[in-house]
Amino acid sequence: MAFARVVLIVLDSVGIGAMPDAAEYGDAGRDTLGHLAAARPLKLPNLVQLGLANIRPLAHLEPVEQPAACYGKAAIASPGKDTTTGHWELAGLYLPQPFPTYPQGFPRELIARFEKAIGRKTLGNVAASGTEIIKQLGEEHLRTGFPIIYTSADSVFQIAAHEKVIPVPELYRLCETARGLLQPPHHVSRVIARPFVGRPGNFRRTARRRDYAIPPPQDTLLDRLLTRGVFTYGIGKIHDIYCGRGLAHYVETKSNAKGMEKILAALGRVRHGLIMANLVDFDMLYGHRKDVEGYARALEQVDTWLAKLLRRLRASDLLLLTADHGCDPDAANPSTDHSREYVPILAYSPSARGGVNLGVRKTLADIGQTVAENFGLTLPFGTSFLSALKVA
Repeated sequence: MAFARVVLIVLDSVGIGAMPDAAEYGDAGRDTLGHLAAARPLKLPNLVQLGLANIRPLAHLEPVEQPAACYGKAAIASPGKDTTTGHWELAGLYLPQPFPTYPQGFPRELIARFEKAIGRKTLGNVAASGTEIIKQLGEEHLRTGFPIIYTSADSVFQIAAHEKVIPVPELYRLCETARGLLQPPHHVSRVIARPFVGRPGNFRRTARRRDYAIPPPQDTLLDRLLTRGVFTYGIGKIHDIYCGRGLAHYVETKSNAKGMEKILAALGRVRHGLIMANLVDFDMLYGHRKDVEGYARALEQVDTWLAKLLRRLRASDLLLLTADHGCDPDAANPSTDHSREYVPILAYSPSARGGVNLGVRKTLADIGQTVAENFGLTLPFGTSFLSALKVA
């Protein structure tokens, strides 16, 4: 074992440029980090020192001569560009077929089955922005009590409801019912509860979102580690994405700030094993809402926090920073959906040499395979780069 503890942080949606097949997904030219860096100078001294600007040219960010971390980028080998696909591949699962999507809404017979199961009609059933659809249908929802159903370019079945009309526990039950109905060929990646509050003209979504993912079809990195006796600790959406499997312990969070707080707290509790976290605000609050400035500030806040994290790392720790897909907020492209992009890789340990260019990895699973090899395991998919992280 090269490292006793691995801290794996997924910066949700922080892509680093369109993949060669991006046009097939309607994503030609999308570039989350590239467009953010071009929009205004980003203050990311810690990420730059680790090697972020060495991965590829980024406006206003100068590569360093000797990065502290090993650096590179990874393609997503599986078809798709959603959270589940990215995280599953990261954990060693390749999906030969993408999850189904419904750009014209869900089949009427499926919605009819759902309405019968919950005992009420529904509104919507369209592909839409979440903030926009509650503006459009929120008042009718208040009047009728019917939940709002919508989807996006991703494989999601989302249910929005005002917390005073359909209390959050009831909304969760509606989502559980939908999850049970969405079987092949309608095995949608995630059912998502989207509670909101407020009055017409001033609706706002709350932090009590909950994701109901489809269970992984095979054991993931987390399952294999836990079976081997390696302690696994999930932070943020990790529990939901993997349906709670393979986790010895987990904490849920609803923001980057809470996620960062819980990561630091975990360093004091977990002495050996894997700490895996998802920082969700980039995607949830800024990418989908085309908020370039908000996204940029969130990156800078994480960069400032990284200084604290780096000081807390031990010689026997390995920090891995990556993402699961892109979500380019640039206004030049009207899409509010995820984007088919490469994701960055930064691998740092106080005891390992930095400055190694890991190149363009063929799959996100290379990260999972690196973690697996570190703990004496092998995943069925991916190529480890552990040997490149030679301990000084």
